[in-house]
Amino acid sequence: MKKVFKLLAIGLVLSLALMACQPAPAEEAPAEEAPAEEAPVQEITMLYQWSGAEEERLNEILKPFVDATGIVIKPESTRDQALLDTKVQAGTPPDIAFWNVAQLIQYENDLQPMDTLGASGENYADFFKTPGTVNGKWLGLPVKADIKTIVWYSPVIFEAKGYTVPTTWAELDTLVELMVANGDVPWSMGMESGDATGWTGSDFIQDIMLAQQGPQYVLDLISGAVSYDDAGVKQAYETYGKWAMDPTYTVGGAQGTLSTGFLDAIYKVFSDPPEAMMVKQSGFAGGEVAKQYPDLEYGTDYDFFAVPGAQGLQGGADWMMAFTDTPAVKALVAYLSSVDGGANWAKASFDLSPNKGAAGSYVDPALIKKGNALANTKGFTPDIGDTIPGGFGSAEFKAITDYVNGGDLDTILATLAETQSDALK
Repeated sequence: MKKVFKLLAIGLVLSLALMACQPAPAEEAPAEEAPAEEAPVQEITMLYQWSGAEEERLNEILKPFVDATGIVIKPESTRDQALLDTKVQAGTPPDIAFWNVAQLIQYENDLQPMDTLGASGENYADFFKTPGTVNGKWLGLPVKADIKTIVWYSPVIFEAKGYTVPTTWAELDTLVELMVANGDVPWSMGMESGDATGWTGSDFIQDIMLAQQGPQYVLDLISGAVSYDDAGVKQAYETYGKWAMDPTYTVGGAQGTLSTGFLDAIYKVFSDPPEAMMVKQSGFAGGEVAKQYPDLEYGTDYDFFAVPGAQGLQGGADWMMAFTDTPAVKALVAYLSSVDGGANWAKASFDLSPNKGAAGSYVDPALIKKGNALANTKGFTPDIGDTIPGGFGSAEFKAITDYVNGGDLDTILATLAETQSDALK
């Protein structure tokens, strides 16, 4: 790796020196005492949403690159996308931005294709390259990912009650029924979250679709190839509704699902005694359990398993986009898309890396498990509500809460299908 970086550094320095040092005219020979002109320091301006510990992890990932090349990173952190918009519209965009997939579409005409910058496309599965491709141009490099298709539980409680982690969807269904027969409540499904109430239900339903229909089905919903009132969507809602509305399956039944905060829903599985056996929640749940119950030990008192039978994963990703094609930018793209770049991302424990080089390099026990799930998945799908434009996400949240509150499912799905169609026109 060091040899590669040194070659990059030498190549950059030589090219910059040739560009910067213009030969003097023959009749004006330079004075003998004139010092040799040094190549200018290469800089990369960078904009991202990370701060605090996340920014520290990014710096850890970039350090080998900076040390080897001497390139200076000039970062700026903000949660406000309007700042990026302003810079782009003013013609002064950052060299590099780490943002969301929607911005690849928004800035399509301002971005440099990743393959022309030297990105190693062979280190990414097609289902990770496709979302970053706009009108045939690969504009976004997926650098960080998190997965939602997981279920949290207590291994010590499972062992005490004789429950085993399911490996298929049928085994999960059987386990749920066994828990009910034993007098245990299988799920904690609270989804109250202010104006965003319903988002945990949206995630759960999408994971059910991944098990019942597969990742291409989800992608077809996002593209509009499948209408949201399709029979497969109805099947997923009905499966979710069976668990979310009945107090034998979830804490508090329908009203518990509607009124329990999403964080409280996590805590109920790990309280003493537990109020439920399982909670389906994203990767952040482990950190919340650790904060709420600092005496609990990961791997013993709390752990997770991938939703059994899911044919793909649901998750989010952060994308690197390049507004310039300087030698320094090309070097950074080459590094982060390399096997070494993926491995260094994994070692820094900055969530997951879609780069195949990350496999086997994670050091955090939870990330090792998530990394294995990501490395072995056959598909990766973004959140449906986050991806379909035109306010579809908010409409979906309301629809799910209306359904749990007793609304007619056919009417609800027909309305959502209209919203989907309008948004994708």
